[in-house]
Amino acid sequence: MRVPFPAVLLTLGLFGVASAAQAVESKAAITTAQSVDAVWQKIGDFCGIANWHPAVAKCELSIDKKERTLTLKGGGTIVERLARWSDKTHSYTYKIVSSPLPVDNYVATIHVAPAKSGAGSVISWRGHYTAKGASDADAKKAIDGVYDAGLKSLAGN
Repeated sequence: MRVPFPAVLLTLGLFGVASAAQAVESKAAITTAQSVDAVWQKIGDFCGIANWHPAVAKCELSIDKKERTLTLKGGGTIVERLARWSDKTHSYTYKIVSSPLPVDNYVATIHVAPAKSGAGSVISWRGHYTAKGASDADAKKAIDGVYDAGLKSLAGN
């Protein structure tokens, strides 16, 4: 029996949709009265996260300064690798290498920009990942919580 070519494509397409993990996105932003430079002083230091994120007890940089190991206050460690960093755009992108978080293939960018209203700045954090060992909703809830706690701390809220 000969299967028509369009049917083969449809079958392969459905298989690809069924087997591919769906990317989940988390994004958050907060406005602060602090200047871009003041916020960048805090977040622009790749290991400075230990000074502003309430869940991080300690941060250690690798010798090449491209990998950070975060020791969490509640126990556990997260290892993250710097992918891109720009002093000019006040942003950096990083990837999680290992973590107890329910995510895989995690890539995120944190960025600070001038507020559109004039004074102050807007801090944004955006990540893409797939859920690992949890539902998409539970993975998103975990990452949204990380972003929310960090941004509130940075903004002084």
